[in-house]
This record gives sequence, C-alpha cells and structure tokens, in this order.
Amino acid sequence: MPVAKRVEAARPRRGGIEWGNLNWVVITGLGGMHLLALLALLPWAFSWSGLVLMAVLMWLSGGIGINLCYHRLMTHRSFKTPIWFERVLLLVASLAWQGGPVQWVGVHRLHHKHSDGDADPHSPRHGFTWAHILWMLHREIEGVKGEDAAKDLMRDGFVRRLNAWFWLPQFGLMVALMGLGWLWGGWVLGLSWVIWAVGARTVVIFHITWFVNSATHTWGYQNFKETGEDSTNLWWLALLSFGEGWHNNHHAQPRSAAHGMRWFEWDMTYWTIKILSWVGLAKEIHQPDLKKMS
Repeated sequence: MPVAKRVEAARPRRGGIEWGNLNWVVITGLGGMHLLALLALLPWAFSWSGLVLMAVLMWLSGGIGINLCYHRLMTHRSFKTPIWFERVLLLVASLAWQGGPVQWVGVHRLHHKHSDGDADPHSPRHGFTWAHILWMLHREIEGVKGEDAAKDLMRDGFVRRLNAWFWLPQFGLMVALMGLGWLWGGWVLGLSWVIWAVGARTVVIFHITWFVNSATHTWGYQNFKETGEDSTNLWWLALLSFGEGWHNNHHAQPRSAAHGMRWFEWDMTYWTIKILSWVGLAKEIHQPDLKKMS
C-alpha cells in the first residue's frame, strides 16, 4: 500500500468510525463516568446534600473551569488574571475531565480556524453525532493535533504537567468526597456524594459542552450572518452552559469576553469575569463591538 494510502487508512474520515483507530483509554474513561452517573438512578444513591454538591461543582468545573478558564482565558485571552489565580482556575477546570488544557485549547482553536469547513474537528456538517461525541473517540483525526495549535501553552511547565496529569485531581476529589461523606453520615452518604458530585455532575457537563459543538451549529439564530459558517445562538443551551450557547456572537468576535450581546442574552460567565475585575483578579477585559451586529 502506498504511504499516502496507509496514512489515510490510519486516520478516520470525519463523520465515520474507524474501529481500528479508536482511543480505548478515552472510551473507557467516558464509559466509566457514564456508568457511575447511572448509579444516580438507584433510590439509595440520592441525597439532597449530594444534589447540592453536584450543582456547586457544575458551576465550578463547568462555568468557571471550562468556560471562564479553558475557553475565554486560555484559548482566546479575553482577559488577564494573575498567574497564581490562573493556575487555580486550571486545577478547577481539570475536574471537568475534558482533557488537558493544551489539547482542549488547541482543538478549539482549530475549530475556529476551520469552522464548519472540511478541516473542522467537530462540525455537524460531518454528522450531528460526530460533532457531539464521535470525533473525540479516535486516536488520530487527519489535521487535528491540538498541541500544535497551542504551543504557547507548552512553554509553561505547570500547564505541561497538568496536561499530562489532568485526570488525577478528579480521583482526589472522589477520595475526599467519600471520606467526608463517611465522616458526616456513613458510607452510603459518601457514595451518594461521589455518584452525584462526580459521576452525574461530570456527565451533565460533558453533554452541555458537547452540545456547543453540535447543537449551536445546527439550531438557533444569528446576530452575525457574515461569519460564513453555521454557528448560532441557542437560548436553552446558553442557560445550561452559563452563557456559552451564544455561539454565533462568539464566532463573530472570538476575543470578546462577553458572549451575550443583546439585553436578553444572559451570560453568567461574563458576569463572573466582571465580578473578578472588582477584586483585581480580571484585567484588560476585551469588550464586544455591538455596532457590527447584523
């Protein structure tokens, strides 16, 4: 087989599954977390305290970790923050279990560079399920190497180490929740906290983030039609994702710290950035140019 054909055969065409190229480490991790989340359906696993912990950690790992840190800070540098606080945010983001910062940032930058084109890592034009989940289940996708698009992050030793060990803080959290729950109310309560605050919380955040890749390039409206791709604003996902669902706004002005640009486009992540600015933890916040809306 010619070299070119061997390389093509080793990498999945977007939209399909190449069984010999599946990343079984990722599949095992995602599958295991979904199985843990399913335990929340068992009557004995429910506790009100577990539900509260889930809600708090959803906001911390999803709203603060993924949206504010991985996305608006590390990917687009929409604002600046002290280096010590950036590292705290990175540790919080690792609890979302969506990969290390270098890979996450790199893939998202490639998505912006090739949005809804042939080289987009996760466009619904290659299939809704591809954009939602299938793309990440493969070891290699042609043209997708996140670390190459985030070489600036690799210069930071802390970021490099966290990129390799991002999965570890989640297990530390599980041990802490189990121990504290056992001390507070016994081993059943400890298990309840792990099931709800780790399993259910992580899986919900998974799918909310994945819907930004799939749903906000499929349904919704556009304030900026000149983007030339399919990104949309989707109100229900914006509410679930703390403001990330105003995706067309974001694609039109990626550097803007605010994704909501109309009065009804609520953006909790931007509000959080503004609050951080009041105490000196967010500076040089990039604002949107509202005059460019269609």
